Amino acid sequence: MTEVKTYEQAVAFIHGRTKFKKIPTLARMTKFMAALDNPQNKIQAIHIAGTNGKGSTLTFLRSMLQETGYKVGSFTSPFLTRFNERISVNGEPISDAEILRLVQKVLPVIDELDKTLPEGGPTEFEIITAMMYSYFAEGHADVVLVEVGIGGLFDSTNVVLSAVSVIVNIGFDHMKLLGNTLGKIATQKAGIIKENVPTVIGQLGDEALEVIIKTARQHHSSYFCFDETYKVNNRRYQDLWTQKFDFATTDYHFKDLKISMLGNYQINNASTALQAYLIFLKQQNVPVLEKNIRSGLVKAFWAGRFEKVNEQPLVVLDGAHNEPAFEEITKLLGTHFKQYDIYVVIAILEDKQYHKMIQTLGALNNVHIIATTFAGPGKRQAANLTELTTSVETANPIQTEENWQLAIAKASRIMSSDDLLLITGSLYFISDVRKLFVES
Repeated sequence: MTEVKTYEQAVAFIHGRTKFKKIPTLARMTKFMAALDNPQNKIQAIHIAGTNGKGSTLTFLRSMLQETGYKVGSFTSPFLTRFNERISVNGEPISDAEILRLVQKVLPVIDELDKTLPEGGPTEFEIITAMMYSYFAEGHADVVLVEVGIGGLFDSTNVVLSAVSVIVNIGFDHMKLLGNTLGKIATQKAGIIKENVPTVIGQLGDEALEVIIKTARQHHSSYFCFDETYKVNNRRYQDLWTQKFDFATTDYHFKDLKISMLGNYQINNASTALQAYLIFLKQQNVPVLEKNIRSGLVKAFWAGRFEKVNEQPLVVLDGAHNEPAFEEITKLLGTHFKQYDIYVVIAILEDKQYHKMIQTLGALNNVHIIATTFAGPGKRQAANLTELTTSVETANPIQTEENWQLAIAKASRIMSSDDLLLITGSLYFISDVRKLFVES
């Protein structure tokens, strides 16, 4: 019998588990849940999938629901500062004592499954998911926003029957697990669509959209498409750190909605969250009050997503951890921040498309890249720097510095007080760096 007596032991136990099994399946998770008396059936959930933007969409949705008076649970990954962030209520991570209690609660089941399942017991993510469902089944929230880990179809969160399914966007990431075409990736994401449960669809390309709509029809799921069922117009910046947009459906028209999370993609995320919010409130027979939408959207904040952590010089952290994210941040820098010289300290995991990512960002004339490394999670390594300077074409030469603290110091010496320092790449890297700038 495994013994866990402290918070530190609990977290070490979780992180010590297998990350993946050879064959993706929900059978193991279904057994795990049944042994815990199916806690996922005792909550009201909104399930959120997508390549990027899941966390931001969840944040906009949580903020609007809180303004409406709901107690909102959230399940997100990865964490930025502490493990506890993964399970939160109204944005506040649960306590160390609760993490320990939840691990102790699920441990006997894990031990039993370890003994009886031929492929071994639950993975790390399955255990965290089980802890989350167990916690919220105890009644700690009115509604739980559940972010998919990877994909959707075989993701351990997908044992829940949600009130609304949300698919934010679809791009190339985790291709070894999900497939190497947008259609194949979309098939995995579409796995969260449930029978007779409405689906909100974000801005997708034609190939992915076709798969999602086909799946929704097969499941008799009413679907709500970006730019068709709900529309965004009149996008504009109010100032450097605020943007506005208009939102319209057949029944609603809201003008001059304001958000303080930057980038065209964040307007898309906010509008997708708003559509999900409107559907959920209709299901609940709760009246829609425009003031709750406005205050919820403008208050929404997601740490590590183009987050300003210093004013002069201007320092921004952004966990752009895959190629679609780099395309979006390049658009943002090339338009809204084109008046700045931008120094970028970047560290990416080697299992990402890092050559393409750096080439995308480095194409901007006002971007100067310093590539660095960090200690990746578990056995995952940061990308090798030595060949970047010769293998990637950029507008300005790439500099390298193995130590990320020295890389930041180097950028600080080169730049002037009027320039922008962007620290970006892996969310695990941003997690390390953020501790320098933000007190926890």
